[in-house]
This record gives sequence, structure tokens and C-alpha cells, in this order.
Amino acid sequence: MNAIGIDLGGTQIKAVLVSASGAVLRREARPTNDGDPGGWLENVRALAAELGGGPRLGISAPGLVAADGESIACMPGRMKGLEGLNWTTWFDRGGRIPVTNDAHAALLGETWIGAARGLQDAIMLTLGTGVGGAILAEGRVLRGHLGRAGHFGHTCLDPHGAPSIAGMPGALETFIGNGNIRERTGGRFDSTRALLAAVGAGDPAAGQHWRDAIRALACAVASFINILDPEAVILGGGITQAGDALFTPLREELARIEWRPTGRAVTLLPAALGEWAGAIGAARLALGEEGK
Repeated sequence: MNAIGIDLGGTQIKAVLVSASGAVLRREARPTNDGDPGGWLENVRALAAELGGGPRLGISAPGLVAADGESIACMPGRMKGLEGLNWTTWFDRGGRIPVTNDAHAALLGETWIGAARGLQDAIMLTLGTGVGGAILAEGRVLRGHLGRAGHFGHTCLDPHGAPSIAGMPGALETFIGNGNIRERTGGRFDSTRALLAAVGAGDPAAGQHWRDAIRALACAVASFINILDPEAVILGGGITQAGDALFTPLREELARIEWRPTGRAVTLLPAALGEWAGAIGAARLALGEEGK
């Protein structure tokens, strides 16, 4: 049995055809065209048709998933037409189409065939424009009461800081995300890539900005470890393309602050599936194997 997973992103819509064993048989992508609801919806339909009408289908999307698991209940400000759209009814393929939050889907994919394979307890943070995330607890991706579980980016690190888009003062994503990097670097840099280029060139101010970001991320990760007690912390998203420039100082900072009652550090891992994790997780959900 095969399944199609479709991941709705702000820039691209990604689709995969995956076998029940986790082999990715095909990958396709089309632009989202966020400003045109009819356009992006038709791109979803076209991708599903390209990958076949027979396999089961699952959807990964930003926002909070409705209680019935067939639509996004809350996604203000982006992807007009997404909120309240029942995918089972809209596609009318003759079977239920499950929907999951994109960060939850990414962790589900990583748990299936990626960095979290074989783990029972893990957390994933996605570092990009903002900070997203998801929680694997006792072998299941934790949804929470309203689907908010894993929104690590809106964790308060400074009660006197500026609010995040969710209204949280001094949130983690304002310390590490690309969304406000110009503001926090005094207008000098417009991306983490540019900041790290200056760090590599020996710019002392850039180095301090990066150390501040790493310190904030380490404090947040250590706090999540204390709350959730995971086997591993998985980092994904565009900022992780920094590689050792991110992971080496983060491990060093965690060595100073992480509570290690058994003397063992929690494993810190890069995500394995890249930008396709959400689509792969949606396919896994369509196969009906979450938590098995």
C-alpha cells in the first residue's frame, strides 16, 4: 500500500508518494501562490493527481487542526481559504483525508524514517523565520487539547521583551529566528546566513549576536529537557544549515547548563528529512500508522 503526503508551505507545496515500508517513491513540488486561494488549491489537486488517484492521502499544513482532524481550525493571516476547509469533502476521493499540523507532521516523518526512528520520547525544534516544534511522548506525537503542543517558539525567555506573533513577551523565536534578525542586530543583517558569514570573517559584534542567540536557544532547550525528559532533541529548519557553527557552540552551552542527573547528556541531532519531512509525515498519517 502506498500513500501520498502533501505539505502546504508558505512558498512551496510539496508532495511525496511513499510506500508502507517508508520508501519515498516520488517527490514533486509547486509554488504555493499564497495570495491566490484558487491557485494554491488547484496546485494541491494537481499534485495529488500527478502522484496517483489510488493511494491514501494526508495533508500537512500550518495552523491548529480541528478536532475532527480533517481541517485547519485556526490559521490567521496566511493561506486564505485554508481555515475551515474540509479536505475529505473537497477532494471527494472516497475516503477520509487526515490533516495534521506541519511541525507535528515533520516529527512524525522523522520518527518513521528519519532522525527520531526508534525513539519513544523526543522533541523537535524547527529553526527558520520563527521557531516551531513538536513533541514525541511515549511513542506518540503529542497534539494537546487544541493542537498547540510543541509551539516552542512562543516560550517566554524575557518577561519584559517585545511580544511574539502569539503575544508572548520575549519569546524564543525573537532570539534565534530570521523573522526579526534585522531588529536584534541593529539593522546590520537580514538573515542568519549573512550573520554567520560575518562571524566567520571575525566580526566581533556579529560574534556577540550569534553567542547571544545560541545562549537563548540553549536555555530554552535545557528548559524543554527538564519539562519533557526526552531521549533526544532534533533540530530542523533552514538555520540548521549552519551545521557545526550551530551545533558545536550549542552543545558547549548545553554542557554548562543542562541538568544531567545520570551524567549523560541528552542527544542533540540534526533532522534527517529536510524540507520533505512534513510531506512524509502526512503520508505516514494517511497510512494510519501513527503511534504503532
